[in-house]
Amino acid sequence: MSVVVPSLLKITFLLTIILGLVPVLIWVERKGSAFIQDRTGPNRASIAGIRLAGLVHPIADVLKLMFKEDFRPEGSHKFLYALAPFLVFFIALLTYAVIPFGDFIEIAGVQYNLIVADLDIGILYVLAIASLGTYGVVMGGWASNNKYAFLGALRSTSQMISYEISMGLAIMGIMMIFSSLRLSEIAAGQGDLIWGFLPKWGVVVQPIGAILFIVAVFAETNRNPFDLPEGESELVSGYHLEYSSLKFALFFMAEYCNMVIGAALITTLFFGGWNIPWLSRDVIVSNVGIVMPIQLGLQFLLATIIALLFFMRAKREKNKFGDNRDREPVFMGVIATLSAAGVVVALGATPWTLGPNAASIYATLLQVGAFVCKVVFFCWVFIWVRWTLPRFRYDQLMSLGWKVMLPLGLANLVVTAIWLALV
Repeated sequence: MSVVVPSLLKITFLLTIILGLVPVLIWVERKGSAFIQDRTGPNRASIAGIRLAGLVHPIADVLKLMFKEDFRPEGSHKFLYALAPFLVFFIALLTYAVIPFGDFIEIAGVQYNLIVADLDIGILYVLAIASLGTYGVVMGGWASNNKYAFLGALRSTSQMISYEISMGLAIMGIMMIFSSLRLSEIAAGQGDLIWGFLPKWGVVVQPIGAILFIVAVFAETNRNPFDLPEGESELVSGYHLEYSSLKFALFFMAEYCNMVIGAALITTLFFGGWNIPWLSRDVIVSNVGIVMPIQLGLQFLLATIIALLFFMRAKREKNKFGDNRDREPVFMGVIATLSAAGVVVALGATPWTLGPNAASIYATLLQVGAFVCKVVFFCWVFIWVRWTLPRFRYDQLMSLGWKVMLPLGLANLVVTAIWLALV
């Protein structure tokens, strides 16, 4: 029981982060694309007249897809057609088990590692599970009995083969540097400093590997400019063309879950994981009386700026729409003001004086917060790139994978091996 309960809590926490980010990322993608294209974006769906700048739209999407007709094309393979979206979504949630989201948390003198399954072969597990996702895509494209869906499935297989090799080569460089296949040990090793001041992050010791891995993750998640399996301009919608209702929703959610997990892997392997530069756990615990007030002060400053921006917007756009949208900036400004007030109350309570146990828990929360912030940042990078770069042609995609990334990955591996042998 002492093992089961902490494991269930860790699984629940990660599932909450991943599945909770999905509707938020859908909203961010829509508003972000609108901002890039100089549009307003979604702002019509509302609850009791409150629209929350389009945040209600993901809820409306769920309700719409739940009650939408579950259409199945004639001539499709009934079992495989129904299995494919569930397989894609299920596999998308398996990879997170080996991703560490913190160092440890100490409760009642017992330390619990913040990782669901700390496998000796964590990286190999990630590669093995990630490659299985293509089976669901191929299954959905073939079982739909549609030539465009089938072409999308074929593109997915060739894309997976082309980019997983480069991904593996990029990861091998990190494995050689940190001498481990455990993601927890790789993340912990990035807490060291090079020459006493430079964080030993993967992107610092393996810059070429970082670029190759990030590009390969974009291809693995089928995001622009690598969304050839579902290229709308060529294949209408690709492998999930014939899916509707909740089956389409599972494909849609799987893409965003893959994006979150891809961002988590980029963070863990190349951007320090849960580590905060120059603020190790020991430094945070021993200097909690300095670190916590600075952190709370920055929180107060940020909440105050956000509140002022909303109130200024409310004044500037007074009676602009003539409905509840006019009240929304005031509503958001009040929420930001209450957040700032909560920080003031926390400062007045001086929580940094509670003792070493509280300081250790605070250090854990700070590390988990750093990990989540990095993941959110890279999720935004995924969205930013999608609405900035055009889709590659199929021959350009293959040429990049085989003629550019593969030679670069091999060269990077050889240089890394020579450098380790000499140094």
